[in-house]
Amino acid sequence: MIRLLLVRHGETDWNREGRYQGRTDVELNEVGIQQAHRLAQRLSSERISAVYSSDLKRATRTASIIVALHNVEVTFCEDLRELDMGEFEGKALEEIKDQYMALEQRWRQGDWSVGAPGGETLDQMRERIDNFIAEIKERRKEGTILVVAHGGALRTLICRLVGIDYQYWWRMQLSGASISIIDVFPERSVIVQLNDRCHLDG
Repeated sequence: MIRLLLVRHGETDWNREGRYQGRTDVELNEVGIQQAHRLAQRLSSERISAVYSSDLKRATRTASIIVALHNVEVTFCEDLRELDMGEFEGKALEEIKDQYMALEQRWRQGDWSVGAPGGETLDQMRERIDNFIAEIKERRKEGTILVVAHGGALRTLICRLVGIDYQYWWRMQLSGASISIIDVFPERSVIVQLNDRCHLDG
């Protein structure tokens, strides 16, 4: 069995401001750095055998803080990048609703063929995540693997692993610096924990 510890990166200024950041390489803010340290403490007792991270700065910084307490290297993976949001990048949700209402509605309904102008479709992101899943299953047969990535990429990963219809992609909440756990067996995958953020409380 493979146990996947799925971690969404800590907070950025664009997260706090409610802006789509997609492929824009935004750094963690001070809150995000603190969240990453809390993640590290939460995961300090885990026997992590491998770490995969998106190569965008907000994910790599989160991963580097966590692995400082583990003797394991980080493998940076472009397939784990957030959805490229093209013209949506840097804009708030209300701006997008005003300018691209019909497109945004189709996107939120899980139309795989839809993407922001100049960006990536949901189907293209699904193909990337499928490539990542195939690589993990080929290289790893057991152990605990930490995956640090983004909300969209992680929701896609969960949907693809457990067979959730992609139309429900938007109905899954993954907060910043949250932990979700998926156990991957040869014949099926099981959600053990979803959007756990108790380490951020108090």
